[in-house]
Amino acid sequence: MTEIIENLTVDFNVPFVHRLRFTQDVFGEDQHVLKALLESSDEQPARVQFWVDQNVADGAPQLVNRIKQFANAHPAEVQRVGSIQFVPGGEEIKNDIHILERMLKVFNVSDLDRRSYVVAVGGGAVLDAIGFAVAIAHRGLRLVRIPTTTLSQGDSGIGVKNSVNLFAKKNWLGSFAVPWGVVNDAEMLTTLSNRDFVSGFSEAVKVSLLKSPADFEQICRDAGEIRNRDMAKALPVIKSSAKMHLDHITRGGDPFEMLEARPLDYGHWSAHKMEAMSDFTLRHGEAVAIGVAIDTVYSSLELGLDKTVAQQVMQCLCDLGFSLTHQTLEDVETLFRGLEEFRQHLGGRLTLTMLKAVGQAVDVHSVNRDNMLRAIETVKAFAAAQQHVC
Repeated sequence: MTEIIENLTVDFNVPFVHRLRFTQDVFGEDQHVLKALLESSDEQPARVQFWVDQNVADGAPQLVNRIKQFANAHPAEVQRVGSIQFVPGGEEIKNDIHILERMLKVFNVSDLDRRSYVVAVGGGAVLDAIGFAVAIAHRGLRLVRIPTTTLSQGDSGIGVKNSVNLFAKKNWLGSFAVPWGVVNDAEMLTTLSNRDFVSGFSEAVKVSLLKSPADFEQICRDAGEIRNRDMAKALPVIKSSAKMHLDHITRGGDPFEMLEARPLDYGHWSAHKMEAMSDFTLRHGEAVAIGVAIDTVYSSLELGLDKTVAQQVMQCLCDLGFSLTHQTLEDVETLFRGLEEFRQHLGGRLTLTMLKAVGQAVDVHSVNRDNMLRAIETVKAFAAAQQHVC
């Protein structure tokens, strides 16, 4: 009897919903927004477990009580599961695989299921790590993120990527998963140090360079006020950045990065490597500022980007308060290995997003080493000349 070989290739689409909310005080006057996100099942209260970045808890001593008061105020809609859990902030949570194991153990003993909610309150690294644990527990619990940094509110907290670091490589272990909801709350930003407040605006500069000349010009005009924490200037930038990231994820056609390019990672090939080289003492936003400056200058040397734009980008980042140099730039051989690590992270051939003009991105598949070295030296020279200003 002849065996019949049958091959089936079927395209299919899965609908996703991304819920992004903006509030002034999510555990105060705007708590109805969070309550509405926590949909109940089978007419029972939503089972919710809260996880909090220890740095945020330290900076906002009333936060824990406010979370408890929120849950206690809505017993018909919210059932708080277990005690509030705390995790280390910053890259520490992503660098220790045992913290991931601990999170999974807590989910297990708490009997969380696929309709249970994990509400994560913290910075981008905490959201990354908790998000990964949530994504792999039962193949996915419901995650509500409450980002507490300018960087996570304008960029990473909006995204669909979750990860931890492994083998001294940034985000080596991770997943794609759409969060159930994201709440960008202005009150949370009051917990930030000046360093962390400024850090997030490099991602806002990045996405405006890729998508919105008008937003880029606005950031440059308001950079000094943003640096001084003028919230009337800062909050619109964060909100616009969040919306542009959301639009790219939901309408850009490649939310799970199956194609060659990762345009939202403009400037990130060197940023990720610098973070690892610094043993993660360099903040992600600080590394991105340097990486964006380098790739913008490179674009002016290699791809015809107006050189005045490259100068404007460096000045804008300086005015925001970023230093555009770091000791890791002295070891260019190690830094250049970041190109291969970046390629491996996506697979296939090397694909970097560069700029032809503000709002006009282009993908390249090779790097002119000489011009990239010139770009690095140009950024370092600018930083040296501006060291008393930035």
